[in-house]
Amino acid sequence: MTLRERWEHVLSHDASPLVQFIKYGLAGGVATGVHILTFFVVGFYLFPCVASDDILVRVLRLSAPVVDEALRARYAVFSNVAAFLVSNVVCYIINRLFVFRPGRHHVIVEFLLFFAVSAVSMTVGSTLMGWLIKQFGAQTTIAFGANILSSLAINYVMRKFFVFKG
Repeated sequence: MTLRERWEHVLSHDASPLVQFIKYGLAGGVATGVHILTFFVVGFYLFPCVASDDILVRVLRLSAPVVDEALRARYAVFSNVAAFLVSNVVCYIINRLFVFRPGRHHVIVEFLLFFAVSAVSMTVGSTLMGWLIKQFGAQTTIAFGANILSSLAINYVMRKFFVFKG
């Protein structure tokens, strides 16, 4: 088997479960990067939710507007919803093309189920993020990290077993 044939096999839907999981992780990494970038761009410019004492603000030496905790929590959720929409379109395309075998459902149903699963995990993660900010005054970056981790676990299981053919 030539190198090109091996590479094509890795990119195909017939790859081994280990390769599939690695591809899922890479696809998730790209989608997470898109999500993070979108979240912070929206969180800085459209719905200011990053406070001046946030780790990201300190590390990058940025300036941040002063907003009260309740508004910051609400804006963090708004920013997360915007990031969710953008990153999930990217994630769906990558997963359909390179990770999971499509075809369990019609493409429209598959897309809607993909988003429904993501919506559940985003709701759980956003609720956790808002709660950590409101109840404990957690930094937005730390609360956002908890959101990402909870979403990752929910998404993989639901997508593999309910949205795609595995």
